[in-house]
Amino acid sequence: MPIFMDRHYLEGTSPAEVAQAHRMDIDIQDRYGVKFLTYWFDERRGTAFCLVDAPDMETVQCVHREAHGFVANEIVEVALSAVEAFLGRINDPDPAPGQSSPQMDPGHRAILFTDIVGSTEMTARLGDRMGTELVRAHDAIVRRCLGKNSGREVKHTGDGIMAAFAVTTAAVECAMAIQQEFQHYNGGNNAQPIHIRIGLDCGEPVEDSNDLFGSTVQLAARLCAAAASDQILVSENIFREYGATDVFAHATRRRLKGFSKPMLVFRCDWSNAGRHLS
Repeated sequence: MPIFMDRHYLEGTSPAEVAQAHRMDIDIQDRYGVKFLTYWFDERRGTAFCLVDAPDMETVQCVHREAHGFVANEIVEVALSAVEAFLGRINDPDPAPGQSSPQMDPGHRAILFTDIVGSTEMTARLGDRMGTELVRAHDAIVRRCLGKNSGREVKHTGDGIMAAFAVTTAAVECAMAIQQEFQHYNGGNNAQPIHIRIGLDCGEPVEDSNDLFGSTVQLAARLCAAAASDQILVSENIFREYGATDVFAHATRRRLKGFSKPMLVFRCDWSNAGRHLS
């Protein structure tokens, strides 16, 4: 059966009420031949997401309607591999030691893209073997920083990496750490420096484009492509959620491919990352 993710707007609903609704779905799921795999709830934004193995969207709505009345505002078909890559799980989380119920994940994610500047020219000039070695050096640095900042690699793009973070501040701090690491790498005894650009956006799992993380991924990728060498560009969403406004500077509106209106873009001052991360 296909896998669906739905979104509910539940402003004013408590985590306990959402947890009870999830249990009520599970209580009658066998009657409809579906399986509710897990859910996410963001109390601050008033949104809940369910992941359901079901024959079709209409059946998902029927279960919600009979169980508790919280019908979904949106439903999209998704791939389990995509859900696990972005959100890190496809089943209800286990409670932490000493807890009777698990800490509920809000499902909000920050997306980070890296890109090696001039990678095609670099490979043509240095040859495939050396070009591959430089990509491996990039991967090692980025993955080390992801590990230190609770980032999850979603995929390798050939000359960069796409990653997801549950916490926006961790994504920004990881981006700054990555640029600092490359600055250190380039200042060493390496014959060929590596310069990268980074783009960041954050959002929720189900987007208006009917694709898991559709517009969030697209904007993060466009910001990465628009960044200059050694730059980090972030969206207005990242700027608002990070909190430390002195990290960001040079706000401009830019036209980015795929977006009808100019987007407000901020440059991250990673050169002072040590001051902000200390």
